[in-house]
Amino acid sequence: MTVQAKIRPRDRDTIIQALSAGVVPRVGLQHVQVGRAREFQALVRDVERIAEGGSSIRFIIGEYGAGKSFFMSLVRLVALEKRLLTVHADLGPDRRLQASNGQARGLYGESVRNMATRTKPDGGALPSVLERFVADLVKVADERGVPVKRILDERLVHLQEGGGGYDFATVVEAYWRGSEDGNEELKANALRWLRGEFSTKTEARQALGVRTIIGDQDLYEGLKLMSALAKLTGYAGLLVVFDEMVNLYKLQNKQAREQNYEQILAILNDVLQGNTGGIGFVMGGTPEFLTDTRRGLYSYTALHSRLAENSFARDGLVDLSGPVLRLQSLTPEELMILLMNVRNIFAGGDPSRHLVPDEALQAFMVHCSERIGEAYFRTPRNTVKAFCQLLSVLEQNPEANWHTLLGTVEVAPDVPEDDSDILEPESAIAGGMSDGATDGKDSRDGELTAFRL
Repeated sequence: MTVQAKIRPRDRDTIIQALSAGVVPRVGLQHVQVGRAREFQALVRDVERIAEGGSSIRFIIGEYGAGKSFFMSLVRLVALEKRLLTVHADLGPDRRLQASNGQARGLYGESVRNMATRTKPDGGALPSVLERFVADLVKVADERGVPVKRILDERLVHLQEGGGGYDFATVVEAYWRGSEDGNEELKANALRWLRGEFSTKTEARQALGVRTIIGDQDLYEGLKLMSALAKLTGYAGLLVVFDEMVNLYKLQNKQAREQNYEQILAILNDVLQGNTGGIGFVMGGTPEFLTDTRRGLYSYTALHSRLAENSFARDGLVDLSGPVLRLQSLTPEELMILLMNVRNIFAGGDPSRHLVPDEALQAFMVHCSERIGEAYFRTPRNTVKAFCQLLSVLEQNPEANWHTLLGTVEVAPDVPEDDSDILEPESAIAGGMSDGATDGKDSRDGELTAFRL
């Protein structure tokens, strides 16, 4: 069914620009979403569990172009509607869960910079969260007729309970003092520390009087403290979204991979055992990242046993209760609805302005099926991208005929944008250890990967 709601011109242009480039639009996801209702409902229940003080972790697994990033963005929007804070980041060569050369601190910093609330869904919400925290302190102090400092101390006790919590609480207090005194430099330094932007302890001690910084070993603890701060500020919890987890699978050094998998295991154990609350994790990756027994999560025995899928979920049966959630392929009928939604976005929500009739949608799907087979609905990113390009030409060239253009449309199977491995230099290994800690096969692979004609 075509969405009939009017679409603002600005949102229309933003959505079209993103879909035409094969990326997730930052607005208007509700105009595009189709299918995968059961998977979506499972994640909605996770969000509700986090809001009630529980915890959750999900691995969203799907092929390149299957819609993982879109699906996780949709879940983030639901979390914002449920009054959660969200942070998100993509992993890459300079951002990972565990490292010794600043990559883990880089992932933490990118995540916190992307912090979003319902009123600031585009990120950069940390200052407004802290301002809300300060304003609530003043309000409660006035209601109880006590000094603001007393209310502050009562609340910071909850932050001091976790690892690294004392300095975290000290920095939050410094932000409050900056607000009281009008000291913008102190507030800016507090924000820098909370975003993991201090690279040395000396610099942090001079600026804020604390002896630690959020470094490579503190990503998980830092996120848990952010979750506690969210609760103290009146939010329901924190949702952490990490995409492109396949970059861990691409790490050539076995020790570096296993250190990252150990961090995933620590998070997974905490969640499954109920040791943490008010926080949830959503991690997106490809099937190889999960199931490869040499370099994927399944290569780490403890993760393999915890993430193994239900053996009874086969022959069309699914189990959505476990940590792993595999995105099911869109059906041809769902893809037809998706193309109708895209056509409706081009028309700004006005059916009288549709650029092509329903007949053209069916013909386009037949064309895609003939070119790339069933992949056109199993990994729909390139299909939607090609359809957007077709509509763009028709929109800008009213005299053009869709029958004629359709035969010239090229739709390629979706493949990884960059399938090269990430090489881990010896200097980046914790403790200065060389690659000799890896098994022989991994070491030889590294040499061959580095060789180029």
